[in-house]
Amino acid sequence: MKSRVYFTAVHDANDTLNVNKRLTTLLEKSGVLAFILKGDKAGVKLHFGEEGNTGYVRPEHLRVICDGISGKGASALLSDANTLYRGRRLNSKDHLAIAHEHGFTKEAVGADIFIPDDSKKEDKIDVRIEQKNIKIAKIARFFIEADALVTVSHFKGHILTGFGGALKNIGMGCATREGKLAQHCDVSPVFFADKCLGCGECAIVCPAGAIQIKNKKSVLDTSKCIGCASCIAACPTMAMFIDIEAGDKTQEKIVEYTLAVLKEKKGKAGFINFALRINQECDCWGADNPRIAPDVGIFASLDPVSIDKASFDLVNKACKKDIFQKVHPKQDGLKQLRYAEYLGLGNLDYELIEV
Repeated sequence: MKSRVYFTAVHDANDTLNVNKRLTTLLEKSGVLAFILKGDKAGVKLHFGEEGNTGYVRPEHLRVICDGISGKGASALLSDANTLYRGRRLNSKDHLAIAHEHGFTKEAVGADIFIPDDSKKEDKIDVRIEQKNIKIAKIARFFIEADALVTVSHFKGHILTGFGGALKNIGMGCATREGKLAQHCDVSPVFFADKCLGCGECAIVCPAGAIQIKNKKSVLDTSKCIGCASCIAACPTMAMFIDIEAGDKTQEKIVEYTLAVLKEKKGKAGFINFALRINQECDCWGADNPRIAPDVGIFASLDPVSIDKASFDLVNKACKKDIFQKVHPKQDGLKQLRYAEYLGLGNLDYELIEV
């Protein structure tokens, strides 16, 4: 049976009033929040955006979603887990600060913001899944113990997965820093010498001492690299990238982590994708990166596989080509969806319902 994906078109992401009007209608028509019951504590998983990046879903839109949750007599709590790389989202205190700076305050969104602390045992949980790559997933406890989960994702390109939507937001985004390392551990960055300034920022942040500056260029000792991606976030010229040949295995790990988060959330999880301000790379970059597609719209579904497939299809339709394949030619972004369907997370076949 095909899964239902609801869609509303948006042609100008900067028209906040119109976006919110369409979002309100989408929530009503789709019933994507219908599983939330009175008294539920609903986790809202989103990305608050790295410092210097503006591609994240706006707090004004989260207000509409949180009001929809509170209207059911439930309480919403916005959350994201800390990052693996060095930056403003590395620890809970700074992560919360950047969320507030980006407008995610209780006054603005109508809900509290909670950032799990990896240094606290009570904020982490091991989830046994016994899959091909991951046996025990390391997850921020909040996402497991929340009564309901609403995943709000910015749909965009991604260097390791071709594109990032609901699956990546959950699988990578709900993992502790240890869990994120497990998903990246087969990945080492590559250097493009022609872009390297020899500034040394990558060497400064490298926790493993794997980078040195020689002849005014960065040099990586792959035997020391732990795949944390701190250097990539620190590089001002994007001279450092993940080795894209390693993306397939990372995609599988992300999906397995998604399974860990959702396996006890059957009937208690909903997904909303914003295909607006569609960038080449994820919102973890410390600056805006190139837009690769026009604004398309907002999607809602109870199926994380279908919503990502519909988002992928409509963005490519708007571009009249597979734009994700163009910007990440060595990545097959659909691999994550095929593997997720194989693990029973959802369906590739969907019925698109426009509202």
